[in-house]
Amino acid sequence: MALSNPRNGPVSRAVFGRIPDGRTAELYTLRNCRGMEARITNYGGIVVSLTAPDRAGGFADVVLGYEHLDGYLKASPYFGALVGRYGNRIGGATFTLDGRTHALAKNNGPNSLHGGLKGFDKVLWEAEAAETATGPALRLRYLSRDGEEGFPGNLSVEAVYTLTDGNELRLDFTATTDAPTICNLTQHSYFNLAGAGDVLKHEIQIHASRFTPVDAA
Repeated sequence: MALSNPRNGPVSRAVFGRIPDGRTAELYTLRNCRGMEARITNYGGIVVSLTAPDRAGGFADVVLGYEHLDGYLKASPYFGALVGRYGNRIGGATFTLDGRTHALAKNNGPNSLHGGLKGFDKVLWEAEAAETATGPALRLRYLSRDGEEGFPGNLSVEAVYTLTDGNELRLDFTATTDAPTICNLTQHSYFNLAGAGDVLKHEIQIHASRFTPVDAA
């Protein structure tokens, strides 16, 4: 189904601002039947706000972010962004694949962090909003060209945010490439389930089947 135009419909769209090359970034608002709302911009695929209910039925924005695009255009700690081609650090900004060493852009001392100087958090994604059987959704697409930030191969990426009627904000990634490469996509929201104040009393449990070991670098 197509994008819903009314501001109070399941999906709406507005201008968020202009990026340095003059193109327009848009802000999409997804709303489910229970009043939960996610605002997402196609600049960096950033979740600008996520207004969710608590156990008492009160609503609060539970992610950190900026109200205006300018905040994201300046140096920021990847608030709410899609991260790629490779989330996390690559030591020495180099990796070897199939016997060939690839040098990457350095943006974290001697290392490459979250995709380099211009990772997926700093690009304008092609956006398509829709209403689906499980809730309103925003489909984002980006083609990372061979050699971008030093990574080999053309990488076609799709990220789909879906706000379900079960009060879930779901994110599904798919990626295809035309050459051997590395890829580690993630999303970088900072959560405060209280909506304000510190998070010192928050507890988190992650049922992870794998983890990435780190060293002093």
